[in-house]
Amino acid sequence: MIFSGFEELIRASEAEGDELWHYILRSDAKEKGITDEESLALMQHMWEAMKEASADYDGERRSASGLSGGNGRKMQDYARDCVSGAFLGEVMAQAISMAESNACMRRIVAAPTAGSCGVLPAVLIPYSRKYQVPDRKVLEALYITAGLGGVIAERASIAGAEGGCQAEIGAASGMAAAALTYLRGGTGQQIADAAALALKGLLGLVCDPVAGLVEVPCVKRNVIGAVNAITSSDMAMAGIRSFIPIDQVIDAMGEIGRNMSSMYRETGAGGLAVTPAAQQVKL
Repeated sequence: MIFSGFEELIRASEAEGDELWHYILRSDAKEKGITDEESLALMQHMWEAMKEASADYDGERRSASGLSGGNGRKMQDYARDCVSGAFLGEVMAQAISMAESNACMRRIVAAPTAGSCGVLPAVLIPYSRKYQVPDRKVLEALYITAGLGGVIAERASIAGAEGGCQAEIGAASGMAAAALTYLRGGTGQQIADAAALALKGLLGLVCDPVAGLVEVPCVKRNVIGAVNAITSSDMAMAGIRSFIPIDQVIDAMGEIGRNMSSMYRETGAGGLAVTPAAQQVKL
């Protein structure tokens, strides 16, 4: 799905008297040449894959490099003792577990990328469990994330190699903030504000993977993206507005990505990738 602007999406859905998620669904179905029911079935398939990946996490498994694995279990065991509370502890555990599963070549959902795969499920799975959210409502939220992700891909980028980690973890965090705000009954404006606040919080985040692998620092950045999404949603639901509208934030993200040194765009030539500790990694 490609849309020129998220604000345009909101205005168009309101003009047609349609809900935002349903407007995006109809656009997706039309673009793919399928029925609304078929589009919903595809989205259900992705949601089920997220839940299955969560349930299938193996704390004993390690990545081929040895850089990832086991920390998701550590976080699960510690979750209830977190100073931030049990819910955020579960969110953090979920984010690490999903990202480690990706590094260990397990089945995940790229949302929007494999490197940022832990953010969206880390927010949606614990929230839907805690508040007993029906699957159908989660699917509606996922359409909103898809619409926003399409706008980000069109106006900026969702690739770390092109726009830095702000394009991966940042985009995922904005998408998760939008989804969560929708599930909490937020208006279109609050959804847009939550996404804008989340993206702004991660502008300029570089992509500097150790040994060229999507493991360090990527796995733990999924935690930052998930928690950032939750706090951004809380601000939006409190009535706090983003001074910079969402589409302008996305444009700024694109500009920053284009001007970012190639050293910090997934080349492994700068940042954490060239620290003494990173240089000791032997593959």
